[in-house]
Amino acid sequence: MNLILILAIVGAAVYLIKSRQNGATNQREQLQLEDAIADARRWTERLGSQVLTISGTDAASTQAMADASERYNAASGALGQATTPKQAMLARESALEGLHYVNAAREIMGMPAGPELPELEGQRRAGRVTEERTIRQEDGTTVTASPYASERTPNYYPGGVVAGRPVPAGWYSTAWWAPAMMTGMWAASSMMFYSAMFAGMAGTPSPEAFAAGDFGDAGAGDFGDMGDAGDIGDAGEMGDMGDAGGEGLFGDGGLFGDGGGFDFGGFDF
Repeated sequence: MNLILILAIVGAAVYLIKSRQNGATNQREQLQLEDAIADARRWTERLGSQVLTISGTDAASTQAMADASERYNAASGALGQATTPKQAMLARESALEGLHYVNAAREIMGMPAGPELPELEGQRRAGRVTEERTIRQEDGTTVTASPYASERTPNYYPGGVVAGRPVPAGWYSTAWWAPAMMTGMWAASSMMFYSAMFAGMAGTPSPEAFAAGDFGDAGAGDFGDMGDAGDIGDAGEMGDMGDAGGEGLFGDGGLFGDGGGFDFGGFDF
């Protein structure tokens, strides 16, 4: 009888200790979630104020602000659905990307850039375009990359990782990374495209690094199935991308602009 009583007391003590440990863990996780959401909301609200008060003055700045608007919509949607700290961090990343677009537009228009922004995931490793280069595709269309905005290169990307592969910061004639951002997958021919565009260009990852695809998963692939990484829809880097049209607060043109068909099969300099 005494043995049964002792076992019952020990069992109750173990249960009580485990319950307290679980309660402490849950409380800690809840605090982490609240902190992550608060941080993401701060950047999202900052982005929202920018897209509501700044309008582009030329093709490049208008496109950059349209992309910023799309990122704001994505960040807001992601934030509203965030139930884990990582999901909140993804919303924060989307808002920061939008603010980088805003800074690009402000620079074009001669406005102060404002406080320095945190780097995006993989931004430093992705490098940046350091020279203007144009390649011709098999269908006769051309794609141009440039360090500077122009009428020929109105599509900005702040640099970072899309579907596990680097996209250098710079200005482009078309958003060639958009299909991978939308689907979370790169076409096999994208490696030929990257090699033709960036091989030998200082400041950008090598074609071999692009092909290896080991830059992490900051791109669309993280957000497809409501899993651990982000549960924010199935069509975009950071959540619902406005049906991939980038309508946002600036109407048509968002992230994908005039992306066209992205035929990457064969290139000439």
